[in-house]
Amino acid sequence: MAAPSLLHWRRVSSSTGPVPRARHGHRAVAIRELMIIFGGGNEGIADELHVYNTVTNQWFLPAVRGDIPPGCAAHGFVCDGTRILVFGGMVEYGRYSNELYELQASRWLWKKVKPHPPPSGLPPCPRLGHSFSLYGNKCYLFGGLANESEDSNNNVPRYLNDFYELELQHGSGVVGWSIPVTKGLVPSPRESHTAVIYCRKGSGSPQMFVFGGMCGARLDDLWQLDIETMSWSKPETKGTVPLPRSLHTASVIGNKMYIFGGWVPHKGENTETSPHDCEWRCTSSFSYLNLDTAEWATLVPDSQEDKKNSRPRPRAGHCAVAIGTRLYFWSGRDGYKKALNSQVCCKDLWYLDTEKPLAPSQVQLIKATTSSFHVKWDEVPTVEGYLLQLSTDLPYQAAAADSSAAPNTPGGRAEPHRQGSNSILPHGISDTVNSAKTEHTAGKGISVRNKPDFKAADLNAILHSPLASNASNHNSCVADTLRKNEVDETCALPATKISRVEMHATAVPFSKETPSNPVATVKVGERQWCDVGIFKNNTALVSQFYLLPKGKQSTSKVENADVPDYSLLKKQDLVPGTGYRFRVAAINGCGIGPFSKVSEFKTCIPGFPGAPSAVRISKNVEGIHLSWEPPTSPSGNILEYSAYLAIRTAQIQDNPSQLVFMRIYCGLKTSCVVTAGQLANAHIDYTSRPAIVFRISAKNEKGYGPATQVRWLQDWKVNMNLCL
Repeated sequence: MAAPSLLHWRRVSSSTGPVPRARHGHRAVAIRELMIIFGGGNEGIADELHVYNTVTNQWFLPAVRGDIPPGCAAHGFVCDGTRILVFGGMVEYGRYSNELYELQASRWLWKKVKPHPPPSGLPPCPRLGHSFSLYGNKCYLFGGLANESEDSNNNVPRYLNDFYELELQHGSGVVGWSIPVTKGLVPSPRESHTAVIYCRKGSGSPQMFVFGGMCGARLDDLWQLDIETMSWSKPETKGTVPLPRSLHTASVIGNKMYIFGGWVPHKGENTETSPHDCEWRCTSSFSYLNLDTAEWATLVPDSQEDKKNSRPRPRAGHCAVAIGTRLYFWSGRDGYKKALNSQVCCKDLWYLDTEKPLAPSQVQLIKATTSSFHVKWDEVPTVEGYLLQLSTDLPYQAAAADSSAAPNTPGGRAEPHRQGSNSILPHGISDTVNSAKTEHTAGKGISVRNKPDFKAADLNAILHSPLASNASNHNSCVADTLRKNEVDETCALPATKISRVEMHATAVPFSKETPSNPVATVKVGERQWCDVGIFKNNTALVSQFYLLPKGKQSTSKVENADVPDYSLLKKQDLVPGTGYRFRVAAINGCGIGPFSKVSEFKTCIPGFPGAPSAVRISKNVEGIHLSWEPPTSPSGNILEYSAYLAIRTAQIQDNPSQLVFMRIYCGLKTSCVVTAGQLANAHIDYTSRPAIVFRISAKNEKGYGPATQVRWLQDWKVNMNLCL
C-alpha cells in the first residue's frame, strides 16, 4: 500500500441513474463489478435495493420480486456467489428482527428462508449491529444489540456476545442454525463491531477477526477465532492500534484488513476511566492490519486535516466494498449534533486503489495493414487506463522538443479525455468512473459452427497471442477477427448456438512447405520502449508512436513522475513489412502496474493475400469438417490454401509456447476434413483453456500470407480421449 502522502482518493461524480438518498446503517456487497446496497436509514428506514455499476458509473434500481423484506438497518448482509443473505437489523425504532432473507441476484428474486433451530438451545434473538460473516458454506453470527423490553417504545438495550453458525445449502436455501462449542476466552459483548474472515495462503485454517465495537464505551480490542478448532484468542499486535471505535468498516484485500471511519471518543477523553463515553465524534482515519504479521499501519491518522477535500470527510455508519484491489465507500453520517439534536448524512461516493494493478494479458492482434495494427488485450478490473508501448529494431532518432508536433494521432495519446474517445492524456484520466464499458462487435471475422450432435467440446475460436515470424519474405498482415462475445451478439451464424467465440488471426505466415515457428522474445531490459498512448479501454488502433526524448530509455511514468508533454514530442509512422514488439500496463490510482509479456507483430507487405476468415468447425463421420472463407483482401488470384494442425512432440513438452504444426491440407478448396487419426496426434494447448490449434493460410503469386489461428476448445473428457 502506498505511503499516506501518496494515497490517491477519487471522488466519483457525473454518475447516471437514480442515486439513492443519503443514509447510515446500510450494508453493501460486491458481485463482480456491481456494488449492491440495501437498507439503512435517515428520516425513515429504506427498503429499496440499489445497485451501482462501477464500470459504467451508473446507479439503477433492479425490479425485485418475491418475498421482499421490509427495510432494515444495522443488519447482516453477505454475498455467496450471486446470492445475498440478509439477517436481522432494526425494522423500526426499538423493534429488531431475527428473520432471514435470500436474494438471487441473477433473477432479483427475494425469498424468505426459515432455517432449522439449533439442535440444542434457542435460535438467535432479534438484534441489530451484529456481525455476519461468510466462509465456505457457512455464515458466522456474533454479538449485536437486543431489546430486553417487549415494548418497542421502551428500549432496554442488552449487548450480546453469543455465537452462531448457519449452514447453507448449495445454490439456494439454508439448512439450519447451530451453536458451536468454542474454546478460550470469549470477546466481551458488543455491537457495531466488524468481523472478517481470512485464510492465509498455505495454512488452510480460516481465521475470523473481530475488531472494535460498542458496549457502553467504544472498544479497540482485536479478537481472533480459529474456524477449524473454534478457539478464541487475543493476538498480540505491533504498530499503532486505531482509536476505539464503532460503526466503522473493515474490508480485506490480500492479507490486509482496512479499517475506515467510525465513531471515536472526543479528544482528551480518558477512555480507561470513562466507562460510558457520552460524547463522540466521527473520524476519517484509515489504517490496516497485516493479517499475516499482526502489525498495524496508519495510512491517514485521526489528527490529519484535509483542507482540500481530497478524501472522504469523517463519517460513521457508512458502507465499504472491495472490488478487486479497489475500495469503495458510500454515504454514512458525519456525527450526531447534540445541541441541534440532528445529524447530517454524507451523499458522496469515493474509491481508493490499494495496490498497483496486475499485468494485463499479452497484446493480441485483431488486424494488421501495411501501416497500422488494431490490437487488444484482456481487461483488468478497476483500472483507469492502459499504457501501450512498442519497440522496434528499425532505426529511428531520439526526439527533440517540437512544439509544432500535433498531438492528434490515431491510436495515440491524442487529446484530453472525452466521452467516446479511447485515447486520453495522462492528466486527462478522470477522477471518476464515468465511462461506459465499450461494446466490441464483430468485424469481417471468423465464426465457428457446432452441429447439434457434437457434444464433446465447447467449440471456440480464441484469439491467440500473435507470434512473430522468422520468414521475412512473407506478408504478416492479419484478417479482421471477433472480439470475445456471445455469438448471437456479434455475428450471424447457423441456427445451432455455440457457447462462445473469440478469434485471432495470427501474424505468422507460412513457408511453401512448413509452418514457421515463433522467435524467442528478446529481453525487455535490452530494448527501448516508446509510448503509443494511454487508452481508456482495452483496444487500440496503432499507426504512430511517440519518439523517445533524448537520453530516455522509456517515456512514461504515471503518478508523481515523468509524464512527458506529448504535444512536444515527435511522432513516427509505422513502416510496412516491419516487426514491432508490444507491451501494455494497467494504470490506477496507485500508478502504473507491471507490463505484460511482450508480443510481436509485423505490418503487412503490399501484394500478399490476407488471412482466411469465417472459420467453421463441425463434426462428421470421418472426424471434423473445417471450412473457411477466402481472404477479404486476396491481392491477386489465390493459388492454394494450406491448413495445419498443432501436433504433440517432445519439442513442445520442453517449450510449450513453441507449437509444431503438421500440414493436413493443401489445395484450392475452402474446406477440408480432419480425420480422427490426425486428431489423435493433436497437441492440447493449455495456455488458457484446453484447445486444439489450427492454422489456415492463403497463397497468391507472391507467396503465402498470414495464417488465421483457431483454438478449438475441449473439455477434459475430450482431452483424455484424444490422449489415449
